[in-house]
Amino acid sequence: MNYIQLFTSISCLVVLMTEVSDAESPLAARPKHGGTYVIAHRGAHNGIPENTLAAYRKAIELGADFVEIDLRTTRDGKYVSIHNSTVDAYVVDGTKGAVRDLTLDEIRKIDIGSRVGPQWKNERVPTFEEILKLCQGKIGIYLDLKDAPIVEVAREIQRYEMQRRVVWCISPKQVAAVRNACPQCIPMPDPDPGASLPAMLQETRPQIVAPVWGDFSANFSEPCHAAGALVFVDEKESAKENWQQALDWGADGIQTDAPEKLIAFLKGQ
Repeated sequence: MNYIQLFTSISCLVVLMTEVSDAESPLAARPKHGGTYVIAHRGAHNGIPENTLAAYRKAIELGADFVEIDLRTTRDGKYVSIHNSTVDAYVVDGTKGAVRDLTLDEIRKIDIGSRVGPQWKNERVPTFEEILKLCQGKIGIYLDLKDAPIVEVAREIQRYEMQRRVVWCISPKQVAAVRNACPQCIPMPDPDPGASLPAMLQETRPQIVAPVWGDFSANFSEPCHAAGALVFVDEKESAKENWQQALDWGADGIQTDAPEKLIAFLKGQ
């Protein structure tokens, strides 16, 4: 074998190994800032209405890896991102009502931006389809499934070919249903309080696990990593000491209300 043939063979092997590695990776994209994924909780909403397209655009602009959204179903079967089960806390005109009891048209008439500032008066509760269109090819989606049917949500994700760009924050009991609806999708169980972590890992075999900060520790991440699962921790205090602790304990992703500060922190590591 001459040098040209040897070089060609090695190059082909490297390409093959890369393709195998990408195929085995649970996510379609690597972290943008070192080895830790940055998850913008309800988007980047510092001075911007949370869970709006404006907040998601800002997260994209900042360079976050994921936006966290909260998916609920309207009375007429449409899917929207809103954290609370009612619209009461998001409006300034006294409108009240459960998301489940309002149609999409009724919800879209609600000004959810003015409570943050008059410049946001045209911001509305976004639909899941709008979010998929905005995020496709730009940022991942951390999907907190509040109140929406798994099969139909999976169908929307598949339609936009985002199976490996959306992670599903769900209970361990829902993992099988997500996999049945969408084998390529990535269920990310949030362990039930007091439940056995080793048993959950054995039963669900997750690619990612999503603990809250109070449940997280090195003793949590070690068995997850041993089982081949990443750990995305939900840290809401936006405290640098917590972020450092999360890295020391082996967090692979951090969810935060201050993505711009977390990105700066990671760049300084």
